[in-house]
Amino acid sequence: MRTLRISAISYLNTAPLMWDFEHGDAGSDFDISYTVPSHCAAQLAEGSADIGIIPAAAYTTIPQLAVVPGVAIGSRRSVRSILLVSKVPLEKVGTVALDSSSLTSVALTKVLFAKWWGGKPVFATMEPNLERMLAQCDAGLLIGDPALQVDKARFFTYDLGEEWVRLTGKPFVFAFWAVRQDALPTSPISDLAEIFQRSRDLGLEPASIQQIAREWAPRVGLTEIQVKKYLTESIHYYLDLPALQGLELFYRYANECGSLPEAPPLHFTAASATPAR
Repeated sequence: MRTLRISAISYLNTAPLMWDFEHGDAGSDFDISYTVPSHCAAQLAEGSADIGIIPAAAYTTIPQLAVVPGVAIGSRRSVRSILLVSKVPLEKVGTVALDSSSLTSVALTKVLFAKWWGGKPVFATMEPNLERMLAQCDAGLLIGDPALQVDKARFFTYDLGEEWVRLTGKPFVFAFWAVRQDALPTSPISDLAEIFQRSRDLGLEPASIQQIAREWAPRVGLTEIQVKKYLTESIHYYLDLPALQGLELFYRYANECGSLPEAPPLHFTAASATPAR
């Protein structure tokens, strides 16, 4: 039996999910590395990782994955860290720079334009540097910590999580834990759901949030109060029934507008562990 390899994301919004791996006992059972969402998915696809917190979009392209139930990075309102930042009003956007570190938010951007925002902008993939993005395009998609640092007073900004909820009435799921099914027989760990749900629960305790805020505030250029509000109000960490409904609706719309292939049915490592919240 070998140690399972985890590919995690080095963003503020994953800090609560990683709590027990970084501050408790869970980390001793895994080999953990950090990267950006798109690379995390690539590592699962190529087999250099067994478990990853993958962009929701990646589930449609990587075969033989099982979802760890109950845990996600999602939103039921404005998410703040997934932004379309524009020099012009939305109806005048003709070119959009897409953050190269993203998969799901890129697909969501295309869905929003195709189904609701209108227009047929030209999309270009770029590194997440807002100044360079807006030098070449009307608008730029930013995700994660760079989006939290945007001065909204200078631009037209559109929160993709907020737009999705407003237009569909459903939560949006940006990422979740997934496991290569061929890795499960090689592991002595019997209940991945319990391990990852427990780490999330410990990470969301008030004392943990306070410590995360203290450590991350200077890294992302926010106050501790802003970090705590972001983690406790903007991000929804549960892959519950409404979130699953929103996820399946996203997959359907993304396939209809050609931004993603058809998604396979959701398979879970232990479906009975999926919480109802």
